[in-house]
Amino acid sequence: MRMTTAAAVAGLSLLAVLAAGCGSSGSGTARAKPATTVTLLPQRVAKPAPTELEPSSSPPADAPLSENLAFELRTRTLDMAGAMGTTSARCPELGSKTGTSVTCTVTYEGLRVVWDVTIGKKAAWSDNYVQYRAKPRQGLLTRDGVASLLYGNFRPDEVRCNNIPTAVLVPLDVPSTYACQTISKGEPGLVEKVRATDAGPRSY
Repeated sequence: MRMTTAAAVAGLSLLAVLAAGCGSSGSGTARAKPATTVTLLPQRVAKPAPTELEPSSSPPADAPLSENLAFELRTRTLDMAGAMGTTSARCPELGSKTGTSVTCTVTYEGLRVVWDVTIGKKAAWSDNYVQYRAKPRQGLLTRDGVASLLYGNFRPDEVRCNNIPTAVLVPLDVPSTYACQTISKGEPGLVEKVRATDAGPRSY
């Protein structure tokens, strides 16, 4: 009985070894990894021509503070857009008293960008030269602005995005719903969301 039991145990051990051997016989064969396909974003964005971001006309030397402020905010709106566009602006009549707060509206290609402005210290030589703080309530994102950023920073062969409009209002300083990728030498880069800042579009 003991011999029979021992033989049975030995047989089981042998079967276990053989089974393990059979299982490992194909382990040395390399398996082909499935090919990964990178999806390209649908919108191919052309590289814009370089241009100066400056409003079409500046106020005269004797213009009131409100006109000078409107011109400054038109310039800053173009900086935020990163691309030229037709602008106009309206600021209420205001004095140069420190702490005065006003709301100005700049129109860029039909989109209304509202700026909250606080007047700071004035210059000693003129009431029309004052410091001020201004912040837009919304961000402005443009297709050409994003394209100029990506072509300028990365010098790719191609830029693709997910259908960014010519110009659109978006939340300021947070990732938008729009994203882009660069393609260099046939290799697509990462898809990254773009965001609007008051100094221009950003992709990081």
